Amino acid sequence: MKIAVTGKGGVGKTTFAATLARMYANEGKNVLAADADPDANLGLALGFSEEELDQIVPITKMRKLVEERTGADEFNKVFVMNPRVDDIPDTYAKTCNGVKLLVLGTVDTANSGCVCPEHVMLKRIISHLMLRSSDVVVLDMEAGLEHLGRGTTAGMDQFIVVIEPGARSIQTYKNVKRLAEGLGVKKVGVVANKVRGEEDEEFIKSRIPAEDLLGFIHYNSEVIDADRQGSSPFDYSNKLIEEIQIIKEKIDNRQTL
Repeated sequence: MKIAVTGKGGVGKTTFAATLARMYANEGKNVLAADADPDANLGLALGFSEEELDQIVPITKMRKLVEERTGADEFNKVFVMNPRVDDIPDTYAKTCNGVKLLVLGTVDTANSGCVCPEHVMLKRIISHLMLRSSDVVVLDMEAGLEHLGRGTTAGMDQFIVVIEPGARSIQTYKNVKRLAEGLGVKKVGVVANKVRGEEDEEFIKSRIPAEDLLGFIHYNSEVIDADRQGSSPFDYSNKLIEEIQIIKEKIDNRQTL
């Protein structure tokens, strides 16, 4: 199963992605969580310490590696479009709580309109992750729609859009669904986070088709406490786990359809 978690900044997609990854790991599955957000904090949500994460350099920032694999450097602007990447997940991923974390990084927005070596590496790595048939792969994508515009997430089994109860989040879902269809991804689900009560639930239900709505995660102070401590929310909140477990069952059922 290959899942890309996306949404606007601050909606809680990293909390959801990390908790989902740890649930699959607890089932004994091989789980690789890939952080493609420039503000990379998936590691903290998985349970890595800040000291451990300080030692991790995003793949797209490994200048020497990018140059070696693509053949591009400051003197050579011609580079290969299919660099070898099959060894990168196992070589550079770090493991915590049964989940392998691969920090991909992203390509600067200023360069997103061109084909650059970093973009080629990022796209090839994500494409390779799609081929790891024995793994559950969870991608925590950058906020916004840049990754969809660059096509780096083509080949995913499912897109999951994390939203808040608000018109802007609803619009993000609509845009993701439209762009996902263009990439050939047919399954787009919605997780509503920071839901305060029935009024928020009804607002979401009135705007998201029932077949796309995976469930609700209610406002939870324990998640905030975990973030304040720099800890994994999975270890702080049984309520969060219970709500995401219901969502996970729907994700699993959609995968078999």
